[in-house]
Amino acid sequence: MKTLVLGIGNTLLTDEGIGIHVLQALESRLADFSDVSLLDGGTLSFTLAGPIEDADALIVVDAANIKTRPGEWTLLKGEEMDAFLMGNRKATVHEVGLTDLRAIALLAGHWPEKRAMLAIQPDVVDWGEFPTPAVAAAIPPACEAIQALIREWQHDA
Repeated sequence: MKTLVLGIGNTLLTDEGIGIHVLQALESRLADFSDVSLLDGGTLSFTLAGPIEDADALIVVDAANIKTRPGEWTLLKGEEMDAFLMGNRKATVHEVGLTDLRAIALLAGHWPEKRAMLAIQPDVVDWGEFPTPAVAAAIPPACEAIQALIREWQHDA
């Protein structure tokens, strides 16, 4: 099962770049996992449609307004992820892009059945290369949650 972990964000905008920071932390943690690819999706582009369509499983990591305290996170799986993207179109600066990528994948006939979004509540979105302390503290538990999900999916396959 080919799993794509897609980190989204702009690392020049403090907490907005958390998806990329989580992706970087995952690099060493996922060395033992087979068929897992990490992709820096930056601030999204239609060029990401191909890798999404090629994946059997998709995990998106992004800063999102989940209406909690900064640094808190949630894991939205399957239709819960879809509902979040479609119902909260302004929760992140990327959601229009994620929604568009979802539509392209659906039109092509391949929106991965196994999919999830790990959304982290940002604190500050302003110029800065590093996340705020509260958001940075979310990186280790977010990585653990992603590893556990991949293990679960590989076990189910």
